Amino acid sequence: MLSKLISWLTALLVPFVLIMLGARLLMTPLFPEIEYRMPGFPADPYGFTLEDRLRWARPSIEYLLNDADLSFLAGLRFENGTPIYNERELQHMLDVKNVVQMLLRVWYVNLALLALVAVWAWRTRQMPAFCAGLRWGGFLTVGLLAALGAFAAISFWQFFAWFHSLFFEGDSWIFRYDDTLIRLFPLRFWQDAVVYIVSFVMLAGLALGFGFRKC
Repeated sequence: MLSKLISWLTALLVPFVLIMLGARLLMTPLFPEIEYRMPGFPADPYGFTLEDRLRWARPSIEYLLNDADLSFLAGLRFENGTPIYNERELQHMLDVKNVVQMLLRVWYVNLALLALVAVWAWRTRQMPAFCAGLRWGGFLTVGLLAALGAFAAISFWQFFAWFHSLFFEGDSWIFRYDDTLIRLFPLRFWQDAVVYIVSFVMLAGLALGFGFRKC
């Protein structure tokens, strides 16, 4: 009974831990540094250069992870003194920050729980059950990501809209093409982000699934 409990707890914790790990790895200035230079990445039709995009993307990503209030972004200005973000964009960035930081807190709790289950398994000599949970958690993650990846591949816009509907009200996440958020982070940016996250998490899941046969 104890071994089954440990296995099930571990397997259920693994998918969220891996998915958030993949997402967190992209929430760094390194990702736009690479992404903006990818072949075929669309140029900004309204005039942002590569340097402009990098200049404004860095603080935008940093804001999501730091403890600063909205003035951190509201104070950003173009050379002519115009704010880089309008009120609607600022409100959306605040909403995104709240969601990101909530998910990160849940991730930290899941990591702590997974570590506690590992210690519990070790203290009760149930490490084979813990490793079995890691294996099944890895395979469960692959199955979930395969389904989400198929959905995104069939219609990325529907997937994108569905994802936003989970966390944001109404159409608060839809902007004009000439808004700064769209110019910095066009749809291609998010398509590639999903591909990278799905690929990383599926590889990690397979590594767990096939890498913990004995423990």
